[in-house]
This record gives sequence, C-alpha cells and structure tokens, in this order.
Amino acid sequence: MSGWDAGNCPVRDVIDRIAGKWSTLLLEALARRPYRFGELRRLVPDISQRMLTQTLRDLQRDGYVDRQVFPTKPPSVEYRMTELGRSLFEPLSKVLRWAEENHPAVKAARAKFDESEV
Repeated sequence: MSGWDAGNCPVRDVIDRIAGKWSTLLLEALARRPYRFGELRRLVPDISQRMLTQTLRDLQRDGYVDRQVFPTKPPSVEYRMTELGRSLFEPLSKVLRWAEENHPAVKAARAKFDESEV
C-alpha cells in the first residue's frame, strides 16, 4: 500500500481511544443516563480516581462525553453522553452484545488453540 500513512488512519485513531480498558465501560454507563463522578467511581470500583479522571477527559476531548458543572456548594459535576457519543454507542452496543453472547465460544477457541501449541 504505497502512500498509506498509518499515523493518520482515522479508524485506528478512533478505535484506539474507545478500545481502552475503561472507555467502553464508561460509555456503556453513560448511555443509560448522566452520572456524577462519585457515582461512576462506584459503578467501576476497580478504576483509580486518576484513571477515571483521565478517561473521562479523553472521552470529553473526543466529543463523546460532556462535563457539566453545577453552581452548588461544593460544586457538583455531572457527565453525560453527547450526540456524537450516542451515534458511536449505537454500533458499539452491538459489538458489546456480541462479545457477551460469544465469550464462551471465544474462551473455548483459545483453550483449544493453547492445547494444540503444547
């Protein structure tokens, strides 16, 4: 493929971000309803505060998530999915459903492959 620039590949650029360890889980949660930071932290208890903050910032930077600050004392912050995020989540939800339905078959295929490699 002459002239192909892997660094400017739009598919890789988008998929690399949403395929992160935490991005899909957060998008799945935010597809249901808006959440405050602490609520998201409780939904994904094994994510560190730093990683939750960074992942939300990355999703916000890419336009999938919006952060709204409410003028309360102390200020409260809510995260919600944007229209762009919703348009992404529609096809992504099909992949997530496929993964759940086919996970046993994938695990079986891995085990079969690993046995043949011994």
